[in-house]
Amino acid sequence: MSKESVFIGSIDQGTTSTRFIIYDKSARPVGSHQVEFTQFYPEAGWVEHDPMEILESVRVCIAKAIDKATAEGYNVDSGLKAVGVTNQRETTLIWSKSTGLPLYNAIVWMDARTSSICRRLEKDLPGGRTHFAETCGLPISTYFSATKLLWLIENVDAVRQAIKSGDALFGTVDSWLIWNVTGGVKNGLHVTDVTNASRTMLMNLKTLDWDEPTLKTLGIPAEILPKIVSNSEIIGNIATGWPIPGIPISGCLGDQHAAMVGQACRKGEAKSTYGTGAFILINTGAEVVQSQHGLLTTLAFKLGPGALPNYALEGSIAISGAAVQWLRDSLGIIRSASEIEDLALQVDSTGGVYFVPAFNGLFAPWWRDDARGVCIGITRFTNKSHIARAVLESMCFQVKDVLDSMQKDVGMKGEGKSDEREFLLRVDGGATVNNLLMQIQADLLGNAVVRPADIETTALGAAYAAGLAVGVWKEDEIFSSSEKAKNLTVFRPILDQELRKKKVDSWCKAVSRAFDLADLAP
Repeated sequence: MSKESVFIGSIDQGTTSTRFIIYDKSARPVGSHQVEFTQFYPEAGWVEHDPMEILESVRVCIAKAIDKATAEGYNVDSGLKAVGVTNQRETTLIWSKSTGLPLYNAIVWMDARTSSICRRLEKDLPGGRTHFAETCGLPISTYFSATKLLWLIENVDAVRQAIKSGDALFGTVDSWLIWNVTGGVKNGLHVTDVTNASRTMLMNLKTLDWDEPTLKTLGIPAEILPKIVSNSEIIGNIATGWPIPGIPISGCLGDQHAAMVGQACRKGEAKSTYGTGAFILINTGAEVVQSQHGLLTTLAFKLGPGALPNYALEGSIAISGAAVQWLRDSLGIIRSASEIEDLALQVDSTGGVYFVPAFNGLFAPWWRDDARGVCIGITRFTNKSHIARAVLESMCFQVKDVLDSMQKDVGMKGEGKSDEREFLLRVDGGATVNNLLMQIQADLLGNAVVRPADIETTALGAAYAAGLAVGVWKEDEIFSSSEKAKNLTVFRPILDQELRKKKVDSWCKAVSRAFDLADLAP
């Protein structure tokens, strides 16, 4: 007899890999498959993905995950009720409505090629770098989709011609996936959700629609933009030609917003996701909080067409786990990402070494696209274990910088604390399996760090949103504190307060050394 009868699928399309995870009604994963895909670096600071390779990775992951769950005795074919989508945000695509083919590679969120466009906009617009912040919550930056879209319009003939002929469609990765999965050239649905739209610089945070004055100022035609929907509603059905035709797509969120749902972050609660980058968000409830300390104002989630939106403050860190990949792939110091913990544990400190991973500049709270990576404090005593430990510390220092800014903006008190009135940071993402990393994070924060049993909360959040829309779960079940408290691992600080302050001061000195280095490249 097959096990269970109700399942929800989750497409988790990330920066370096794609996954499909199948959950049962208890939100336990019963089958999954993951595929890495190619990263393209055509020039220094440029990062691209092949949109067709991303599509194929999704197709493979769905088929293989279903095969695995079925082999374990789960009748997914008859029990799958809906699919949620979550994705790397800001990554920008333009494709042909008539052929379905991309007009250029996807320009990835961390790509820095638009710095000259950003400087031009800052110079030309009366509000400078924060000209659009009141409307969209974001500064002018290489990070966001609008500047990438401008680059495509200005530099790619095929894009300009397609826009002129009415054949161009713009979207972030969620739009590209949903359009293709719901039919593509055969009436595929051109949509995005409020969280992904909030990362383009083009959506008005109050109206939750495209902002016409912004579009006019930037010269972006509204007709190429997708329709904006909520995070939890039936969008459309998967088309024939895909492994699970007829199943509704009923949830869609950008990856960090999905993690907030997966971590059940209510007003005043914060989470940090450690992936390629690191992303720290605090739910500010119904209030749109404009940061005075280098953070982004964004949507947290809107769980239904008629639901009230929750907003958030976010600190985005461009390079987190990607620094570990760099040690593995570019320097060969480790053979696999999991080796870094053992290597770093061979020493009890960095020996005075500080590593600032500003490979393509620094995001929050510094916002310096002229910064480049530095490793300082090196002596003859320094070995690869010190460098490995410095890389782990850099991930944690950056998170602390963001949380310090959040403290200044919203106080992080009240709802964000446990019953003992202690602030707890909820963590998730692949890197959190590293216990040393989590202990370093607690030590540098001086606060407890809480890791759930299922660290893949991004995929779980998309599943929750999809299941909510089709009646598999209710909202109070998703946000139940007692259920979330099970199987948590808590890391508490053990570092002396005076040493913590000294290390933070040294980190800030190291960050200052990374500024104004972009012109070193030939």
